[in-house]
Amino acid sequence: MSHPPGLDLDQLRAHLDRERPGLVGGPLSGRLIEGGRSNLTYEVSDGTSKWVVRRPPLGHVLATAHDMKREHRVIAALHDTPVPVPEALLLCEDDSVVGAPFYVMEFVDGTPYRTSDQLAPLGAERTRAAVLGLVDTLVDLHAVDPAAVGLGDFGRPEGFLDRQLRRWGKQLDASRNRELAGVDELHAALGRSLPDSPAPTIVHGDYRLDNVLVRQDADGVDRIKAVLDWEMSTLGDPLTDLGLLVMYSARLELPDSPISTTASAAGHPTPDELVERYAARSGRDVSAVSWYTAFAWFKLAVILEGIHYRYTLGQTVGAGFDRIGELVPVFIERGLSTLQDTQEG
Repeated sequence: MSHPPGLDLDQLRAHLDRERPGLVGGPLSGRLIEGGRSNLTYEVSDGTSKWVVRRPPLGHVLATAHDMKREHRVIAALHDTPVPVPEALLLCEDDSVVGAPFYVMEFVDGTPYRTSDQLAPLGAERTRAAVLGLVDTLVDLHAVDPAAVGLGDFGRPEGFLDRQLRRWGKQLDASRNRELAGVDELHAALGRSLPDSPAPTIVHGDYRLDNVLVRQDADGVDRIKAVLDWEMSTLGDPLTDLGLLVMYSARLELPDSPISTTASAAGHPTPDELVERYAARSGRDVSAVSWYTAFAWFKLAVILEGIHYRYTLGQTVGAGFDRIGELVPVFIERGLSTLQDTQEG
């Protein structure tokens, strides 16, 4: 039996037999699920049932950035709410089992749509329903009372936007090895025009179509079956999730871009439609959404510059990394123009 990298299936089976006797009915097989940018995700099976295992990346990692207990806690807390999440089955904080903390959750059947080409077979009507469902699920998440589900201490909402802006500014400084026109201007302008946050909610932190599983129901409607990748979740300003969703719904118009979006798929709602639907269903004031969208452009520019920086040091493996660097100025320019819309509005 071959073990996927970072997951000893024999050790995992022995641990599950001790902690959840009867859950597993036979020898485990497993595979690494591609597509995750950070924590590692595996599908494991005993030949009859399937589960999903999450663990931090291989090698040295920052504990705060790959906190299995935190991820496990939030999906466990949300299980009995309208927010669709996999059932959390087990948390293991003992590094000796597979070499790092991990958790096991229910396997949910569905598709994470990452590109417009993947959405194309659905057709315009089904694509529109799936993306609008993404907004409705976000409204459901932001309607959950954190204290009522045991997440009242899940974050520090006071000063959330200011801390976020400083955090990503520090991330940028850690990756500086070239001139980036406009990036300091964008960071400073965001700081000068911080909006007043609405009441805090549970924030996903990386909410987009390829971080949810979509499946068509018997009535022909494509619905969100599970929201995944909660590693950046906290308590904070809900409009940061909306701004990120709006950013990911914008057309990049970049040929052969290594950053895939679904925005050009037939039937995909426009960013304005997504904002209007969120506002109508949540009742929140979204008049400052351009600031949050500009912040999302800045945040992604910083993330991409970090990837480019590691590429220049020879620390990345795979295709497409050589083109990441040329995208960063595009994201900076989008951030500046979006913020200009805010100030003119």
